[in-house]
Amino acid sequence: MKENTLSPTTGVMPFDCVESIPVPGHEPSLLPAGRNFQLVWSDEFDGDELDRTKWAFRTCMMQKRHPAWTDKAVRLDGKGNAVFDIRIEDGRPVSSQLQTGFNFMDEPVAETTFWNDHLQWPIGKLHAPLFEHRFGYWECRCRLQQKPGWWSAFWMQSSTIGASLDPARTGVEIDVMESFSPGAVVPHNVFHGGYGQDIHREKVGGNMALDTSAFHRFGVLWDDKGYTFFIDGREDGRVEEHVSRVPLFVLVSTEVTGYRHADHKPVPEAFSAAEAGDTFLVDYVRVFDEAR
Repeated sequence: MKENTLSPTTGVMPFDCVESIPVPGHEPSLLPAGRNFQLVWSDEFDGDELDRTKWAFRTCMMQKRHPAWTDKAVRLDGKGNAVFDIRIEDGRPVSSQLQTGFNFMDEPVAETTFWNDHLQWPIGKLHAPLFEHRFGYWECRCRLQQKPGWWSAFWMQSSTIGASLDPARTGVEIDVMESFSPGAVVPHNVFHGGYGQDIHREKVGGNMALDTSAFHRFGVLWDDKGYTFFIDGREDGRVEEHVSRVPLFVLVSTEVTGYRHADHKPVPEAFSAAEAGDTFLVDYVRVFDEAR
């Protein structure tokens, strides 16, 4: 059972606009005050096996099997944490991404025909989401990776982002936390317009160094006015436009650095991090809604 106490953070107490919400037997959540929140979905990562009714592995991106990802680099430690690490498969360092839904552009296209016509729709098989939700407060408590060579993220995505130019109709990507080097957190992002020629990004906050030995809370309040980001109970920027009015799903992910570079090769530091047994730990993921 996890202690119901606040974890070490940056050493600064949360603003008064955020309140500590107890979760019996587990670490509390830090939520924006003055709102009547209720928990609608969570994973505390108790037990010793990942709950596959809540999570799927992301192994494909943009209709291709991504060489950086595996479905074997996440485990539960029996102490209430999901443990992400780097595995060596076929001589390559790889890691895992978890998701509760599916983007329609990720699945590879299988050969098909349209009735008797030999036409090929450029869309792979569609999958029903395990969990998606609209609005609310989305929060992850995690301890960042300790070594260079890979990166971690907590984010949300629409299953249909890019299907139109209107984020209200087809959604956005919200990057609540991304850390590309140990302790370094980059600005929060809101992507809209898809991932092609119409991609647009709004970024706020971030650009700070956090203690890699401590757990930190990363959250976003998404409502009809926009997106407000929080780190350890402190507001860290707002985006007050491009509001999605369709549900999004959760992703908690890691990736070895280098596979997206021009040579598509992992960086040497990834092998060193794998040998050292470096990990990214996730205590919980929770989604709260405002009671109506």
